[in-house]
Amino acid sequence: MTITAQQKSALEEVIEALLAATSVRGKRQLAAMFLELVDRTDWPQYYEIIPEPRCLGNIQLGVQKGRYKDAGDVYTDLSLVFWNALFYNEPESQIAKDAEVLKTLLETEWRKRACLPSVRSSPPPSSAQRVHDAPEEEEEEEGGSRVGVGKVEGVRLAPPLPIPPHQQHNQLQHNQQPQQHNQQQNQQQNQQQQQPMPADHPTHTPRRQTSPEVDVDIMSPDSDDHDDGDPAMDRDPLSEEIARQLERGLPRWPGFGEHGWMEFAVPERMSDIVHAVKSHKDVVGNRLAVALEEVPEDPVIPNLSFAGQISLKMVETRARAHGYATAKEFDLDMARMFEKARRWHEPGGEPYGRVLLLQRLYHSLTSPHPPPGPPYVSTTHFAALRAGPGIVKPVHGADSEGVPSVTTHRVLTKDRVFVDELHYKGWSVRLADWLHLANPDDPSRPIIGQIFRCWVSEEPSKKGQQGITVSWYFRPEQTFHPPNREFWEREVFKTSHFADHPVEDIIEKIACQFTARHVRGRPRPPFWYVGWPLYVCDSRYNDRERIFVKIKNWNSCVPEEVRKSVEFMPIYPFERMVYPARLPSPFLSKGGGGKSKFPGGLVGDGGDDLSAVAAAGVSAVGGAGKRRREANAVSARQAVPAAALTPGYYSHGAYAGVPLQQHQQQQQHQQSQQQQQGAGFAQMQRPVVDRSIVNAAGGLGAVGGVGQVEKLPGETAKYFDRDPETNQVLWFGAPPVDVARYRAARPSLEYLHFLARKRKWEEDEEGGEEGKEGGNGQVGRGREVVKPTVSETMRAVARAMLEERERS
Repeated sequence: MTITAQQKSALEEVIEALLAATSVRGKRQLAAMFLELVDRTDWPQYYEIIPEPRCLGNIQLGVQKGRYKDAGDVYTDLSLVFWNALFYNEPESQIAKDAEVLKTLLETEWRKRACLPSVRSSPPPSSAQRVHDAPEEEEEEEGGSRVGVGKVEGVRLAPPLPIPPHQQHNQLQHNQQPQQHNQQQNQQQNQQQQQPMPADHPTHTPRRQTSPEVDVDIMSPDSDDHDDGDPAMDRDPLSEEIARQLERGLPRWPGFGEHGWMEFAVPERMSDIVHAVKSHKDVVGNRLAVALEEVPEDPVIPNLSFAGQISLKMVETRARAHGYATAKEFDLDMARMFEKARRWHEPGGEPYGRVLLLQRLYHSLTSPHPPPGPPYVSTTHFAALRAGPGIVKPVHGADSEGVPSVTTHRVLTKDRVFVDELHYKGWSVRLADWLHLANPDDPSRPIIGQIFRCWVSEEPSKKGQQGITVSWYFRPEQTFHPPNREFWEREVFKTSHFADHPVEDIIEKIACQFTARHVRGRPRPPFWYVGWPLYVCDSRYNDRERIFVKIKNWNSCVPEEVRKSVEFMPIYPFERMVYPARLPSPFLSKGGGGKSKFPGGLVGDGGDDLSAVAAAGVSAVGGAGKRRREANAVSARQAVPAAALTPGYYSHGAYAGVPLQQHQQQQQHQQSQQQQQGAGFAQMQRPVVDRSIVNAAGGLGAVGGVGQVEKLPGETAKYFDRDPETNQVLWFGAPPVDVARYRAARPSLEYLHFLARKRKWEEDEEGGEEGKEGGNGQVGRGREVVKPTVSETMRAVARAMLEERERS
């Protein structure tokens, strides 16, 4: 919501009132200490404690230059200035007293101006009081009772926000008719002001500062950098309720837009298209439209863009009766039918994949160049690319396996005209939007990509074709990772793959959040609506080295044009941080068993594939079709279990404290076939025994939990001896036995020669000297007697002991 001229004037008045405030005698400006940010060099610990530093000078400049889009954000930043001072300084200090006076003045001046939205007097969600869960900070409710801020038992769920009156209108009207949209927003704001709101209702999102840091922290393939020791990361019922309560009050998706639909189609063509979708079969003869027919006609699915009935049968009946006056009406009904089917089926399941495959077939049939048929056959499930994530060749891996020439490491610019926005099937897509795109390898797992360019082709063979260039995000099952790695729910990974997709590959719009924002709230429209798929990203994935890189600066992952935008994907904040659930590797979960089409797999220390995991409910680790079957074959040396190590050693992998076989204690590794003379091939199995240091000490509980376990860096682990077959670091639990002792160190010939000369010289000196005392009674100077060496002393002691033994 844009700040009006009246609101801007009121904001400037509030800031001027704060700057004009003086002490009782009028000799000291109270706001002087808060005009600039705390010096980072002199006070580095301030920035470690305060999550959102603010100053009045930057806020005033931001209001003057129009950097704020919401008046509530201005109040949040102003209040943060004083809440930060109250948290960092002693309560009796002069700075804390001035901050308390200015905070009270801010609330008073803000309420005097009716054009400004209602606010709360409690600390914002991004304040240090909330982030650090300070028990001493309390707020007063309307009824007079006091509740501790940030405590779990003191958290109150926010009431649902009122549904905007323009919910049924298309989101495109927000861009095409800004004046009308602003009027509707002002009406909504007035309705919110008239309704009583609790003091801690999160009405506005705080503006976050960008971080200048870059991605430099590289984790090993088996790193699990999720702070396992933090109990706040466990998903609790209250977190679920906080998330649901917030989402219940968020605006709903207004529905498809007015542009991008099929322009012309005769009724007979409409009937043919419906028949082609309904009768399409896979290679084994299964009719895929059963997944569409299972969806009920009644609107029982929440968060849809429409409220009426829709089904494949209804669309077919109306098309045969020539009930569609225009091609747009038919196209819109088909889009709504696919939307409903996507929400009905579980993502990742076979019915869900069939729905997406049929939707991609429908896009091909309604494109300017439909595929030949019927029957319609495609080796890529009608997707435009030859391979998807996990199957394509790494962009910088010259000697790597995979399908080449599918993706690039940069955005291509040749033979294309860049545009700001494209419209397709009612979707309005633009720079930095996230999308689901058709996956040529596994339709049930659509490609997750962020748009870096929208373009219109200028190539002679593709003249006028619309397309997008996206950056791919990999799913956990599309990566290679160790078996002990855990993932956030719906976690994805940024990659270096850029791919060109025609608009026909677009399935739907989605959203993806960086972890720091995902745990604090949900994206605001138009970036995300309730019901849209929402993912979380915490790391990059390098598919050539098979390593994960934790993202510290989210700006480095988005297009350059939106990096400086403070309003990119703002959020509706939670009452407190809500972490997603933690899930094991998809190759170890029972629900993911038996999926040989997964392109990823499990790896050990050196990034080598592990052998197939054969246990109840645990799937075999396979490749994706013919492209990966040979790549996932493992050798005999890679399949030797940890129990095959030398007795007396502890195998620990490259990282101390993290057992490599943690999730495979009761599983069996299959050794490769070994050729025996006169006996052909023999197959052996051995039980896997966890021989890690942690297990030998009694488990994680015995050593104090995960927080007490330190990881051995890879650059250090490489200097240790490793098992030649498993490549695991060898740890000695005791001095080795039955091992040849090292020979003692021997002195050099030069040193022995020196000792002989010294000994001879001492013998000569003893015979020629008269003693240390001279004839006149004075002490003579003499020469210093060199003390015997340790070896000489030991030999003398040994001779004395031997003589004593002989005498006795």
